[in-house]
Amino acid sequence: MSDAYSSRISGFYDRTITERLDALEANGVLTAEARAWLEAGGGLSLEVADMLVENVIAIHGLPLGVALNFCINGRDRVVPMAVEEPSVVAAASNAARMVRASGGFHGEATANVMTAQVQFDDVPDAAGAPARVLPHRERLLARGDGAIPRMTERGFGCRDLEVRVLDEALGVVTVHVHVDVGDAMGANTVDTVAEALAPALQELLGGTLGLRILTNLSVRRMVRVRCLVDQESLGGSAVADGIARASRFAELDVYRAVTHNKGFMNGLDAAAVALGQDWRGLEAGAHAWASLSGRYRPLSVWRRTADGLEGSAELPLAVGTVGGSTRAHEGVRRAFELLGVVEARELAVILASVGLASNLAALRALACEGIQEGHMRLHARKLYQSVPPPPKGSAP
Repeated sequence: MSDAYSSRISGFYDRTITERLDALEANGVLTAEARAWLEAGGGLSLEVADMLVENVIAIHGLPLGVALNFCINGRDRVVPMAVEEPSVVAAASNAARMVRASGGFHGEATANVMTAQVQFDDVPDAAGAPARVLPHRERLLARGDGAIPRMTERGFGCRDLEVRVLDEALGVVTVHVHVDVGDAMGANTVDTVAEALAPALQELLGGTLGLRILTNLSVRRMVRVRCLVDQESLGGSAVADGIARASRFAELDVYRAVTHNKGFMNGLDAAAVALGQDWRGLEAGAHAWASLSGRYRPLSVWRRTADGLEGSAELPLAVGTVGGSTRAHEGVRRAFELLGVVEARELAVILASVGLASNLAALRALACEGIQEGHMRLHARKLYQSVPPPPKGSAP
C-alpha cells in the first residue's frame, strides 16, 4: 500500500461496490490480491473458523466497510470497520471530513505496558506486605523476564511492580507486575509472568495464593487524542453551541455519560472488530477508566473555541498488531493492509480518533436534526432487506 494515498474519495457512498474497490485500488490503498479476496466476499473458511473457536457449525458474517476522510497525525488513513448498525461508518466518515478541514486528529500513546495481578488472601501482617516485597523488586522482575525470553530478546519485558493492600483485616493483598509487551496485546505474556512470580511472592508474603491474571484496566497503556473543528464545517455557531452543551450534559449526568460513551465506542469497536482486537477488553477498560474517579464520566469532551470546537479524549487501549487473530484471520490481515499500520501505539491513536469522530457525529446529529432522522433513513435500508419477498403467484 502506498504511504501517500488520500482518504478523501468524493462520492464514495453513491458508488457501486465494484466502483468503490476501483477507487481504493486506484488510490493505492488496495492491492490486487486484497481486492480479489474482497470481491470473493471475504470472510473465513469453516476450516479456519474451527481452529479459532470451539463447537463451530457455521460462519456468522458482518458487513466490512471503510471510513474515509481521516487524517491522523498528518497522515491519511482509510479505516476498516465491521459493524451491523447503520450510520456508524457514514457518521465517522462525515465527522472526519469536518475535522480534516481544521488539520485532522492528533494523538499520542504511552508505552505498551500491561499489568498482571497476583492475588493473595489471609496474608499475615498485611500492612507490612510492601516492605517484604519491594526490596526484592529487581530479583522478581528478572525472574519474570526469565519466563518470557522471546519478549526480552526484543527489548521488552518486566518494568515495575507494586504491592496493594486491599483489606488489611482479611489479609487481602495483590501484587501488580507491569510488563512492556511491545506490539502485542499482551494477555498471554503477562499471564505467564504472573504464574512465574507467584511462588516467589508467596514465599515473601505467606497467605493463600489466588488469581494470577492480567487486568483489563491498563492504566499504564493510555492514549490521548484531540482535534479542532470549525463551526462553519459543523453547520454554524448554534450547532457548535449545542454540541458543547451536550458534552457538558454528559459531564454532569451519569445517565447521559453512558450514552455519550456508547457513541464514542460505536466507531472504536467497529474498527477494533475489523482489526481483530479484543473489543470486549477495550470496552471493559474504557468504562472502568470512566468510573475510576468514583463517578462515571465521559471519555471525551468538547469545548467551545472562538470559531468552533476542541475535542479531546483519554482512555486505556490495549491493542496489538501482532499475535492473536492478526495472522490467523485473513480478513484481519486484509484490514491491516487497508489501514497500513504496524505499531500498536499508532493503532491505539487511530482507534481513539475514530471514537472521537463517532462521538462528534452523534452529538452533532443530536444538536441538529435529532439522532433519528439520518439514522432511521439508513436503518430503513436494513429493514427493507430483512423483509422476505412474497411467494411466487401471490397477489401484489
